[in-house]
Amino acid sequence: MDKLDNLDIIDRKIVNLLQENARFPIKHLASEIDLSSPAVSARIERLEKSGIIKGYHATVDPISLGFHITAFINLSLDPKQKPEFYPFIESVPNVLECDCVTGNFSMHMKVCFPSTQELDTFIGQLQQFGNTETQIVFSTPVEQRGIKL
Repeated sequence: MDKLDNLDIIDRKIVNLLQENARFPIKHLASEIDLSSPAVSARIERLEKSGIIKGYHATVDPISLGFHITAFINLSLDPKQKPEFYPFIESVPNVLECDCVTGNFSMHMKVCFPSTQELDTFIGQLQQFGNTETQIVFSTPVEQRGIKL
């Protein structure tokens, strides 16, 4: 049974609103849902404890911070190298996400760098683990968003 099956309509509304803006005050959430603030707080706490809400994050604009190059990198990684690769990739702050995937490549990463030179240096470091394929992002018509419930 999925955790989704345990969510009622009110929990779904809370999750949707928090995905829209995690900084909505409890009072605002309560007015949107027609519940008391303590009831909304209790539900949020339950959603956090169950692992449905994993955290709260600010969305920042990488370009305004000087990170002009966003790219996706695919890596073919021998499974025997995972114990060495995982700590390495975790330690690189420019890696925004790294997923183990199916297909011709076993790792798919989203990275952000100030320049193509720094991206190139990173790709060189990655190639100790296997072959890579890189796509540089020109634009993002759909930004990262939450799951609509």
